[in-house]
Amino acid sequence: MRLAPPTLEEIEAARERIPEEGLDTPLIRLGTGIGAGSGPAPRTGEPAGGKEGAGPEIWLKLENLQPIGSFKLRGAGNAMALADPALLERGVYTASAGNMAQGVAWTARRLGIPCTVLHPDHAPATKVEAIHALGATTVPLPFDQWWEVLVQRGHPDQQGFFIHPVSDPAVLAGNGTVGLEIAEQLPGVDAVVVPFGGGGLSCGIASALRARLPEVPVHAAEVATAAPLAASLKAGKRMCVEYQASWVDGIGSGSVLAEMWPLARSLLAGSQVVSLEAVADAVRTLVREARVVAEGAGAAPVAVARSGAVGRGRVVCVVSGGNLDAVVLRRLLGE
Repeated sequence: MRLAPPTLEEIEAARERIPEEGLDTPLIRLGTGIGAGSGPAPRTGEPAGGKEGAGPEIWLKLENLQPIGSFKLRGAGNAMALADPALLERGVYTASAGNMAQGVAWTARRLGIPCTVLHPDHAPATKVEAIHALGATTVPLPFDQWWEVLVQRGHPDQQGFFIHPVSDPAVLAGNGTVGLEIAEQLPGVDAVVVPFGGGGLSCGIASALRARLPEVPVHAAEVATAAPLAASLKAGKRMCVEYQASWVDGIGSGSVLAEMWPLARSLLAGSQVVSLEAVADAVRTLVREARVVAEGAGAAPVAVARSGAVGRGRVVCVVSGGNLDAVVLRRLLGE
């Protein structure tokens, strides 16, 4: 499948299409509680972090405050708004570790149609319970079989309209609305860091920013237990890596989807890899300094920004979701 990045016009149209509950999340500065959005952020003659040697000025795009606790409502809402109503009558299904599942299930419930979710069998109980609460049926699969659904773009045993969680053009355009909001809320941004699972969010945001703020680089954040994009960018071609399941369940796989590789390679400034320990520390920092609960994927960009890997200016970290299992949160806070 040949996939083109969404155009600015497609992203702006998605913004009009997505239910209003799925838009305009806050952007706040870590450690201050200051919000952005009332006007351009002023630039000064020194690094945004302040004095020379200071760290970056970290801003948080709080997609964890969406009704389903993640950004996935944007892509799911746009994809289902564009779908043929006759196809939707048979219901919808998706393959997701939890967040896209909730986005599709939430939208399906709003439309009054059935929804089925294929999820990896190690998906957190918190996310599976949330899917059931939205009225969807779940089917657990071993990770390799689940990943094959993404590669093949569907499952032969399932009925209904399949919504790809990553490489659906409508999903990409919906995700790009996050980039529009960042450009409006903090025009003085110097870099953006986005968690990389399949690439749908990072490439959608990068497409929007390339049109609105072309000088701003968008970096991917990966975790060391599953970082295929970093390995692929280093090799100059798609590479397979060893995948290790962990509590950071919203990102990571053994390879980059073939159709997403050209987009990721051309749109993203690079991939920054962080350890599980760094992500855990970022979760604790977000709770302590911002009163924000982020799942591992959502905290990974903060871990990247705190490492200094993307510079000392104004860095927006996309907190993609907050659906962290309560048992994991207690353990991380206890540590």
